[in-house]
Amino acid sequence: MNFIPLTIDPGLLLDLGTLQVWGWATKSLALPFGATAYGMVTMGQTELRDAETGPFELGAGMFFALPDGGMVRGGRGLAITVPGYRGLRQIGGPLEPAGRLRYIDGCSDTLLICPPRLGDPCLNHLHIPPHTDQTPHTHPSARIGVILRGVGECRTPDGVHPLRPGMGWYIPTGGLHSFFTRDEALDVVAWHPDSDFGPRDDDHPMINRTVIAPH
Repeated sequence: MNFIPLTIDPGLLLDLGTLQVWGWATKSLALPFGATAYGMVTMGQTELRDAETGPFELGAGMFFALPDGGMVRGGRGLAITVPGYRGLRQIGGPLEPAGRLRYIDGCSDTLLICPPRLGDPCLNHLHIPPHTDQTPHTHPSARIGVILRGVGECRTPDGVHPLRPGMGWYIPTGGLHSFFTRDEALDVVAWHPDSDFGPRDDDHPMINRTVIAPH
């Protein structure tokens, strides 16, 4: 399969070994310790808390990264947990009307949660304008996310998958796909397990902007 729709029901939706995909709806979902959780609220109001901070109230279109367990309660959403990885605690959103960076075929993208180091996971907002017929393409790693606004289609060699607000999705590594819209734009939040962009010990703003005085 090149594209797998996910109905966001409470509990474990996918277990991919190196990561898990969870849904929550109204009732609380305990996020596992020893894992970083990336979450996206698709509907209603969600309370987010962990052992160190919170509670925080998140509305639809908001997102978070939680580094070591915690809980979400209320509303509806999807969370991706990565065992053995400690990210940075972050809360953001709701989504802007469009992305800030150019993407293929007139689409745009915003990097919502940046990788703390080169190669770490990241979270993106992909905006697909009306009347877009995207070029078929693949990615070198899996993509997981939700449809937050608008309607459209994901077209693959396996068939055409209707897209609607509130649904989740999973694209396996190398899955050939393209997004298609008619009169309405489509806003997608996409999680990437890795990145070819990000700070390194020898290349980041603090060290790059530090000028050592001559002796």
